[in-house]
Amino acid sequence: MKLLAGIDIGGTKCAVSLGALDGEGGIAIIGKTRMPTPSAPEAAIARMIDALEEQLGKLAEGELSAIGISCGGPLDSRRGLVLSPPNLPGWDAVDIVTPFADRFGVPVALQNDANACALAEWKWGAGRGCRNMIFLTFGTGMGAGLILNGALYSGTNDQAGEVGHIRLEPKGPVGYGKAGSFEGFCSGGGIAQLARMMAEERLNEGDPPSFCRTTEELPLLTAELVGRAAERGDPIAIEIYRLSARKLGRALALLVDILNPERIVIGSIYGRQRAIMEPVVLAEMHRESLPLSASACEVMQAGLGEHIGDYASLSVAINHLNEKGGNRI
Repeated sequence: MKLLAGIDIGGTKCAVSLGALDGEGGIAIIGKTRMPTPSAPEAAIARMIDALEEQLGKLAEGELSAIGISCGGPLDSRRGLVLSPPNLPGWDAVDIVTPFADRFGVPVALQNDANACALAEWKWGAGRGCRNMIFLTFGTGMGAGLILNGALYSGTNDQAGEVGHIRLEPKGPVGYGKAGSFEGFCSGGGIAQLARMMAEERLNEGDPPSFCRTTEELPLLTAELVGRAAERGDPIAIEIYRLSARKLGRALALLVDILNPERIVIGSIYGRQRAIMEPVVLAEMHRESLPLSASACEVMQAGLGEHIGDYASLSVAINHLNEKGGNRI
């Protein structure tokens, strides 16, 4: 039995997963350990190594073939370094690859979380069979993973796919440190900002929305709370998601015109609010992009859904083996 290990490093939680490959390229997760992320990187690495050792020790058979590590950027995938991500204070030029390679004696690879999710969707999700695919996170933030000509494209120094930094409007909610950015309009934090702006305006007019009845509730607004209100039919909540959808469609048109993908796969919030967002997104994308390019592109929600994080780091491992060996697993 061929095994892959996946290490998913987040700002508050880490996960160590063990996957077993079948003969047809599929994978089954046979072990998983979650833990809070220790503030010191040395402690975090030690705990994750211990968790993987414990999982491997429980198996009667199987050989570990590779380890994949998924972590928020910036990072240097070629040297295996985590380079001071904003959600991991103190992780400054941390060599995350060498400790795992030394301990387990197998190939180890590092990718940022958006690239890892793109690989997972390409290998096992909604991007299967594509040669040109874009994955958009649309969760806490907005980032992209790019599969171009049948391979992951990460750019000159791992900065490809930072689409959240694109400014869509001169003013607007702040994302990626920039007002009016793609991330500002299309992320959990950005939607919460839009909700606070619109709710405050209605409160001042004496016509509060159902999801925010008092000014004290404004700081508590989240994309999830507004999404539930939209599902109940609240017109302000619906308008918030339609506004986000219009900006998403406009950004998709840019990506379609520049990269000419055959599929754009969107995660997290888009899947939860697809009924409201999809018609607006597609109408805006087709209005703003070249017709021939738009006609060749499907827009889909992530096939792995809320479990995409479980597969992302494992996909980094299998992609590294494929690149290293020159064949496809």
